[in-house]
Amino acid sequence: GTVRLGDFKGKIVYLDFWASWCGPCRQSFPWMNDMQARYGSKGLQVIAINVDKKSTDADLFLKDHPANFSVAFDTEGKTPLNYGLKGMPGSVLIGADGKVLLVHNGFVPADRDALERQIKQALTSQEKS
Repeated sequence: GTVRLGDFKGKIVYLDFWASWCGPCRQSFPWMNDMQARYGSKGLQVIAINVDKKSTDADLFLKDHPANFSVAFDTEGKTPLNYGLKGMPGSVLIGADGKVLLVHNGFVPADRDALERQIKQALTSQEKS
């Protein structure tokens, strides 16, 4: 299906760009499931955008690494370039007002705490407005 960011206005959106061949993506998926489970009710929406040329490659990945959040497809791989991302995975945190709060290249376990802090900060500032 088609995902439009405008549909998520008022929510904090964590956009993750991934591919089936991406090693670090195997580590980011359980973390994103955790973030969606913990913060979804507070206004977070995780959306993982796959950039594989063939959706069957993505389907195989998702069998081994289920996603408890929205998954979309960009077979041309143009969307990550719009955010200046260089490789997979890459993520973008978008505020409730639709403005980009953070662009992050890569994913290693050490990134988790800092990324979660950014998400919590965005959710807190959303509650205040």
